[in-house]
Amino acid sequence: MTDHRHRPPLETFGERDEVPFAAAIDQLAEYFDGRRTDFSELPIHLSGTPFQRRVWEELRAIPHGVTISYGQLADAIGQLSAARAVGLANGKNPISIIVPCHRVIGSTGSLTGYGGGLQRKRQLLDFERGRVQCLDGAFVADATGQAAQEQLF
Repeated sequence: MTDHRHRPPLETFGERDEVPFAAAIDQLAEYFDGRRTDFSELPIHLSGTPFQRRVWEELRAIPHGVTISYGQLADAIGQLSAARAVGLANGKNPISIIVPCHRVIGSTGSLTGYGGGLQRKRQLLDFERGRVQCLDGAFVADATGQAAQEQLF
């Protein structure tokens, strides 16, 4: 960015961070090691409409290992009839896992929409419920290391 024509003044950048996103990287590693259940200590700034930001903030309040329906999420933000709009806002979540949109399911308990795919959504929910582990970036069914279907990262 040093040659960018519209580069902001250097003093607006703050101190240089030699390891960008270090806190997020550390906390995600703790999550996948089973040592973290939320990211409330991670400072984030989400850019979206006021409605989207309300939905995303409420997503952060869903406890680890718990699922709620889109209707329940709409009710939690005080807009019971907005389940579809909540679903659209959920789908626009820019930082899944940290803002746990995978914890929202259909009213019948079915898995619905997830930007990372329904298989990954199932794996994340199974992981949070202790049904699978994450070893070396892959979900595994048990401590023996039998690999689950796909790599997570």
